[in-house]
Amino acid sequence: MPKTDARKLGSEAQEVIRKRAVKALEKGKKEREVCELFGVSRVALYKWKVLYKKGGLKALNKKTQGRPKESGKLVGWQAAWIVRTITDKCPDQLKLPWGLWTRDCIRELIKQKFGVELSRSSMSRLLKKWGFTPQKPIRRAYERNPEVISKWMTETYPKIHKKAKLEKAVIHWGDEMGVKSTDQVGRSFSRKGRTPVVSNSTKRQSCNMISTVANNGTSRFMIFEESFTIDIFLSFLRKLIAKQDHKIFLILDNHRVHHAKRVQKWLEKHTNKIELFFLPPYAPELNPDELLNQTVKQKLRHKPVFTDTKRFKKNLHNCVRSIQRSSRIIKRFFDKQELAYISDLL
Repeated sequence: MPKTDARKLGSEAQEVIRKRAVKALEKGKKEREVCELFGVSRVALYKWKVLYKKGGLKALNKKTQGRPKESGKLVGWQAAWIVRTITDKCPDQLKLPWGLWTRDCIRELIKQKFGVELSRSSMSRLLKKWGFTPQKPIRRAYERNPEVISKWMTETYPKIHKKAKLEKAVIHWGDEMGVKSTDQVGRSFSRKGRTPVVSNSTKRQSCNMISTVANNGTSRFMIFEESFTIDIFLSFLRKLIAKQDHKIFLILDNHRVHHAKRVQKWLEKHTNKIELFFLPPYAPELNPDELLNQTVKQKLRHKPVFTDTKRFKKNLHNCVRSIQRSSRIIKRFFDKQELAYISDLL
């Protein structure tokens, strides 16, 4: 049976659907089932629930056509509350059915909290007045635990740093990444009005890299073609501690290879040379080696694209090596705001 799009129905039919949808929720049907049954979105269903709770079925009656009338203005303390809320919280924390702070989402928040209805144009003017602009958000995992991240920055890492000083160890930050010959992102010159076209070669080359950056401005890396395995990781660790006259504290993410039993057994035999520590889950911005990865990929944009593995690996090696030679570049990674918890202790 084809689904009905409620938006294509007349105003009276839409009124019937609104009331039936709310009654279906009252009888215990799930939101997803109601949306599919009546051909409506979750956002629309949510609005109807709010209206029903405030004014019963009458609040779901047919609406008058035309521009929505505004029902007042925000006073100073109300505006301050809205600004603080959309700065510090996400819509889902307030049980609003939006993933981002859009104009409609903020209008709904204002309506719920203060009973003030604003048009979209008025909302736009207020956002501009408050200093808000539409921006592409940074994607971060829902699984992040802010308390664990805060504890890492204020308690866990300072303890690691203090221990490193006592044992005269050098702190390294490690990470892995994959690189492809087709990773040609950025801009290309072309005649005005003619969008350049980049052809994807069927002979795509790829390889992987494991690397570290250290608090003292040094860096180590290893390039490999196969997948990242326990053997690859152990090979890198052996090279990392070779010919070193100091202990290494290596801080990593929680990749399963890093926690493998074989790795733990190897570490037990080299406790005087190296010790591993682990970042909070889903917090890559706390790792300065992520910036090395970004810098490498940016530099590769300006290099020729090779379709044979040997020259592709050499290109990558030369690119990383040029960064490795400059302690100034590496130390600059630690100047980023998210890494102030590290640089403040240097």
